[in-house]
Amino acid sequence: MRFLALAAVAAAALTAPALAALSTGSKAPAFTLQASEGGKVFTFSLADALKQGPVVLYFYPAAFTTGCTIEAHDFAEATDQYRALGATVIGVSHDPIDKLQKFSVSECRSKFAVAADTDQTVMKEYDAVLPQHPQYADRTSYVIAPDGTIVYEYTSLDPTAHVSNTLTALRAWKADQAH
Repeated sequence: MRFLALAAVAAAALTAPALAALSTGSKAPAFTLQASEGGKVFTFSLADALKQGPVVLYFYPAAFTTGCTIEAHDFAEATDQYRALGATVIGVSHDPIDKLQKFSVSECRSKFAVAADTDQTVMKEYDAVLPQHPQYADRTSYVIAPDGTIVYEYTSLDPTAHVSNTLTALRAWKADQAH
C-alpha cells in the first residue's frame, strides 16, 4: 500500500506543471550560446536579438524526442506569425551543437534557431532545469520584451500549448505597446 501511495505521488509530480522561478516583470539574464539555424552554426546573443524586437525563448529536454519534435514542428509552423509580431524564436537544450545542426534542419525545418547549453548555465539562470532529471531542461517558454523584461512565462512538459500561449502573450504585449 505504501508503494502505491509513493507511486501515485511520483506520477502526480511528473504530470503536474512546474512553476518557473523567473516571473513576469523580472529581467531576463543575458546570454550568448552557439546555435544552429538551417544547419548553420552561429553565435546567438540575447542582447543582440532583443535589439530587433521581442524574443520567445523556449527550453526543451532533448532534441529528437517525441515531445520536443512536436514542439519544434509547432514553432516552425508558427514562424511567420512570430515574424509578423517582430519576434525572434530561440530554442535551448543541453544537446551538443552537432546534434542541433541536424535538429535545426529536420525538426525545426530551418525556420528558427536552436542553441546548445551543454553546461546548463542558461537553463539554471532561467530556472528551466527538469526537477525529475536535472541533466535535462524543463519545457519552459518565456516571452522577453526588447527592454529585457519577461512579459510571459509558462512551464509544462506537455508541448501542445507553448506556441499558442506565447503567441497570445506576444499579441497582448504588442497591443499594450500601441497604447
